[in-house]
Amino acid sequence: MFDSNKQPILSPYQVAALRMLSSGIIMLPFIKKAWQQIPKKTIRYVILSGWLGSFFPAFLFCIAETKVDGALSGSLNSLTPIFVIIIGALFYKRVTSTQKIIGVIIGLIGCGMLTYTNNHQPLIYFAYIGLIILATILYGINVNMVQKELQNIPSTSIAAFAFISLIPPSFLILYFTGFFNLPLSNSTYITSTFASCLLGVLGTSLASVLFYMLVKKAGGLFASLVTYGIPFVAIGWGIYFGEQVTPLHICSLIVILLGVFFANRNGKNK
Repeated sequence: MFDSNKQPILSPYQVAALRMLSSGIIMLPFIKKAWQQIPKKTIRYVILSGWLGSFFPAFLFCIAETKVDGALSGSLNSLTPIFVIIIGALFYKRVTSTQKIIGVIIGLIGCGMLTYTNNHQPLIYFAYIGLIILATILYGINVNMVQKELQNIPSTSIAAFAFISLIPPSFLILYFTGFFNLPLSNSTYITSTFASCLLGVLGTSLASVLFYMLVKKAGGLFASLVTYGIPFVAIGWGIYFGEQVTPLHICSLIVILLGVFFANRNGKNK
């Protein structure tokens, strides 16, 4: 979070931790039912889903976006369906057709093009881009795991148990990064804290419940196609905030989405 002078109000670690903490707190009323509905043998998968699908990506994106424009990070998010296919084929023995492979290759070419648009940036910039790509890989692992291991568990229960398990580590990160020593009564800190928490409630807990439902009803690859829309929203906000969006950015995004389209075209995603 930044003030009007582009100075950070909260660190990326604090923003991500607040997001995870608020997503866990809002799900507390559902913990009793979740405990009853989740078989003990699958609890580890539920907890792992919280870490892979929300906790680590939240921190990776927050850290990356201290250097990478929102338009670019949102565009790279569209790689998620590509990694759903790759992870599914490599580790979950899901059938991969020639068409899917072609789609993956096209998508990766688009990723390379998108990265090339920033070739004037210092080398460290690409390390931050790598954090975003790592987050999409974690999304791909999580989608496949949920589809295989948590198919018969209610989505609300998965989200409730997963996010509540993230409350302790999120609180510890806030404590050790000095969040509670900040002038939290100051209006700028109140606004930033509220915005981070709102992102956790709506963008993490509620969105994850809906996403888990979609994964189980429509299949992992189809569910990951929600990332089709994210780049366009991100680019729209990027233009609004004065970020540099070039025609090559747009072309690269189109190539990535074309790859996702090819990978999903036959509709055999389950």
